[in-house]
Amino acid sequence: MKTLSVREARQALSQLDRLLMQEDEVVITRHGKPVARLVRVQPRRSIPSHRSLRDSMPKMRKRSETLVREDRDAR
Repeated sequence: MKTLSVREARQALSQLDRLLMQEDEVVITRHGKPVARLVRVQPRRSIPSHRSLRDSMPKMRKRSETLVREDRDAR
């Protein structure tokens, strides 16, 4: 973790991306107290496919609209 004052951060603004590649986190301070924390953006995770889950489930014998209709009629 790297710590920079506000003045140092302004002066090194064009180099902050390189600094973040070296450090995981940069804390910006004002009068010695932290005011901001910069962290690298993590790449987005891909959405997993649920095809194997759907394929492993047993097929329904009745259609869903029939089941809903029977449930409503029973009430």
